Amino acid sequence: MSTMATPTTTGRPFTTDDLDAMPDDGHRYELVDGELLVSPGPAWQHQEAVGALSGVLRAVCPSELRVVIAPFSVRPDKHNDLQPDVLVARYADLTAGGGPVKNLTAAPVLAVEVISPSSRLIDPHLKKALYARLGVRSFWLIDPDPQQPELTAYVLVSGEYQETARVIGDQAYRAQEPFVATVVPSELVRGLLPS
Repeated sequence: MSTMATPTTTGRPFTTDDLDAMPDDGHRYELVDGELLVSPGPAWQHQEAVGALSGVLRAVCPSELRVVIAPFSVRPDKHNDLQPDVLVARYADLTAGGGPVKNLTAAPVLAVEVISPSSRLIDPHLKKALYARLGVRSFWLIDPDPQQPELTAYVLVSGEYQETARVIGDQAYRAQEPFVATVVPSELVRGLLPS
């Protein structure tokens, strides 16, 4: 779902100021080390999985954490800005300074990317590497293919992600981090199939 753009015509990397000046045109604009990622609006298949997963997580999320869906930015510095499809953040990080924040400057405890056809290389490689560098403890990658939906879970160990689970179809993933939750890939895409 993403494509890379080159640095601005001034020859400098993109910044979050440039990102804030982007048009509200239905695209998702993100930054990775000053490189611009531009994604088209998500398809139904993608949004079905995002909505279903957020519902599962919200039902069991402890009070000190919150489940947030895109578009909402993780913006640790002026050259990086990612919008995980689903994230779990500490409530305290979302209300820093006494009120709701516009962008999350701290690492979320979980970042989830739902793969789209054009993001098959970016989500599991580029974004995953940046989440690890930012210290996001848990990363999940979901493939919402209705014929064979899949969830792969990773946990951060010594600065690198280690795969902890891969479940397909009706198999259940019983997450322990960031909290106890059971996710079944086929249930995330159930709405895509005829009744």
